[in-house]
Amino acid sequence: MIFSITRRAILTSVAAVAVLASSPAAIAQDKVTLRMSAPATDTDQRTIALAEVFAPAVAEFADYQPHYNASLVAQGSELEAIASGDIEMSITSAQELATFFPEFSIFATGYVHQDAAHQVRVFNDPLMEPFKQKVEDELGVKLLAVMYLGRRHVNLRQTKEELTVMTPADLAGVNLRMPGTDAWQFLGKALGANPTPMAFTEVYTGLATGSVDGQDNPLPTVVDSKFYEVTNQIALTSHLVDLNYVAFSKAVFDGLTEEQQATVSEAAVAAAESGRQAQLVKEEELVSFLQEQGLEIYEPDLAAFRSHVQGEYLNTDASADWPEGVLEQINALGN
Repeated sequence: MIFSITRRAILTSVAAVAVLASSPAAIAQDKVTLRMSAPATDTDQRTIALAEVFAPAVAEFADYQPHYNASLVAQGSELEAIASGDIEMSITSAQELATFFPEFSIFATGYVHQDAAHQVRVFNDPLMEPFKQKVEDELGVKLLAVMYLGRRHVNLRQTKEELTVMTPADLAGVNLRMPGTDAWQFLGKALGANPTPMAFTEVYTGLATGSVDGQDNPLPTVVDSKFYEVTNQIALTSHLVDLNYVAFSKAVFDGLTEEQQATVSEAAVAAAESGRQAQLVKEEELVSFLQEQGLEIYEPDLAAFRSHVQGEYLNTDASADWPEGVLEQINALGN
């Protein structure tokens, strides 16, 4: 009931914002104000790309105003803020969209996206149109581009001689720290491990003492948190190729000229590509750094992992909200 009331309130706000955006006062403004709120810092690859690529591209008709560290609106409330007209832009996740539209959970699932290029192909494919349209129609938000966040891998205390992870069967009995939510714990089990919930702040000590055998995170997190000091190997499982979407107010977009709309769309795509390439380079550099620290880094049988993990989802209620046939279409766009 609470969710239904919230949805109706958002739709009412969307209608109001649309009227405002087309009012003479709005049209009379020299430039459109684009307030962008995100929980990320100003040094994040995503926000850097928007500031350095998107903002200059739209500067002729828009005033881009970034707000970092959730300083303008609280993290997790950005979509509602766009719908109500409190901000014009944000960076949103599939997980956040799934709270409104459960079918978006498919894009936050293990082994759905294969790599950064696959994310782009999926986003640009006709299979995404019903998803995008629903977000526009019911939330008043346009998804302009997909941004690459990075790949999560399995990072273990054991040496490769003690344990080589090539298939999910090799993770049997491994206590793998995973975030504590049901969705994360399900993914850990689907990988073949014994998922162990543990606060992020406790992970370093847990690895050092052997309370857990390993943890899963992108390489930048392994480096930033110095997990390489208490682990010996990384199996490049790429079990979650994480993403964000550039979210933009549909009401504001509809108030732009066709030429301005094209510029906004192209600028968002260019910014996403810039951030994507920067993140890919960073990941490659971190592989070299971690190897220099003595970690063994290798790629397991990804096809075996993908087949097993997708089967775990398809054989449970975890896939109940996925539109029929969409997973097959996504897989067909892979390498």
